[in-house]
Amino acid sequence: MSLMRRLERGQSSDDEEPRKEQNAEAGGSPPRNLSSLRSRRISSPNASQKGTYAELKTRVQNRLLSELSADVDVTKLDEVRRTILDLFEQILAEENIVLTRSERQRLFEQIADEILGLGPLQPLLADDSVTEIMVNGPKNIYVERAGRLQRVPVSFENNQHLMRIIDRIVAPLGRRVDEASPYVDARLPDGSRVNAVIPPVSLVGPTITIRKFSKDPITVEQLVEYGSVTAEAMQFLKACVEANLNVIISGGTGSGKTTLLNVLSGFIPSDERIVTIENAAELQMRQEHVVTLETRPPNIEGKGEITLQQLVVNSLRMRPDRIIVGEIRAGEALDMLQAMNTGHEGSMTTAHANSPRDVIARIETMTLMAGYDLPVRAIREQIASAIDLIVHVDRLRDGARKVVNISEVVGMEGDVITLTDIFSFEQTGYEDGSVIGQLRATGLRPNFIDQIEAAGIHLPPSIFGVGSRPRY
Repeated sequence: MSLMRRLERGQSSDDEEPRKEQNAEAGGSPPRNLSSLRSRRISSPNASQKGTYAELKTRVQNRLLSELSADVDVTKLDEVRRTILDLFEQILAEENIVLTRSERQRLFEQIADEILGLGPLQPLLADDSVTEIMVNGPKNIYVERAGRLQRVPVSFENNQHLMRIIDRIVAPLGRRVDEASPYVDARLPDGSRVNAVIPPVSLVGPTITIRKFSKDPITVEQLVEYGSVTAEAMQFLKACVEANLNVIISGGTGSGKTTLLNVLSGFIPSDERIVTIENAAELQMRQEHVVTLETRPPNIEGKGEITLQQLVVNSLRMRPDRIIVGEIRAGEALDMLQAMNTGHEGSMTTAHANSPRDVIARIETMTLMAGYDLPVRAIREQIASAIDLIVHVDRLRDGARKVVNISEVVGMEGDVITLTDIFSFEQTGYEDGSVIGQLRATGLRPNFIDQIEAAGIHLPPSIFGVGSRPRY
């Protein structure tokens, strides 16, 4: 049996031997070679390797860190990894630690992840099947795969270990998390969104939620292939973006709003100036003429905060053709409506909501959060004038994310904003844990079809369910 397995089982084995001796003294007959086995184990060259696997890992890791040069350039990961590997092999040889090839590789990868990556989370970040990582304290880690949550056999050593990883995430961004500011939004270098909450706010210890994004942005073809949207609906949305219509993407948490916003933003012509505004930069724009702005939290003195609303106001002075806000949550909704109404057509944003109708109510509330005492009718007139289209996405019972409504904001009838569904998802059944249904055209043509045609885009009537459906 190799050292690694002995270490993982060593504690229970050491506890069993005294019990066997007690049984022997009580009248049992111990094995004749018990004492010789013990003496051989004590005199073994690996006698100093007592304790658990975690202790071995910690000891090797600490010595590796002490011998690693302080002037090493951590940005050159390949060179640093080779340096760590050389020192790792040298330490194992000097301490006469005998491991199998697979155990040696496992130990090295874990130590390398601790030094260069995010420790126990690094393998989960490298797993393309994982879309979200949820850390509920040091011992409870869950992931989302294919829309389903499952617990994984991964853990941190303690709260301090988890706090080190959180600090490693937020420090390069100039952000902090401590008792005075116990929660923070951040991002990883690949654009994945991170939220961390620590005690005293979190009662289960430090928590991390990581919303992963695929290394290769999802394409239109993939969305159609996954069944998230139909080819006809996507052709219609492409025409709306190219015709400079203002679009709101709504949905619940984890429903795929940002993913769809990424896809739709790819339809923006490359000769237009785009300004993106986000709390944590995560949009993956493919165009070259893009300016990315990101909010900033207050410093330790409570000063220097840059809010989303301030950035939206400032973006109006940057001569943007399109303004894309990652998500509106508060008073910035009013400034976004003003931008859409003052020559910045084609702007897009996302908002949390349960339905297209709920989006209107939420934007009303967020506009009032700007601090102005505006009449409700004036706010609704601004909304009806600014927003052309609402695309609602939902996460269904089976975990699938689909576009369930594409609705036109028609205008005002009295004091009520009227909506018209252009596409609507029809669920026809539920089999083997999967929702059966399809996004279908309602047969109604939007009122802004003239604006689409004025842009030189001609959509066949079959897109809207009139006549035969196009073949793809």
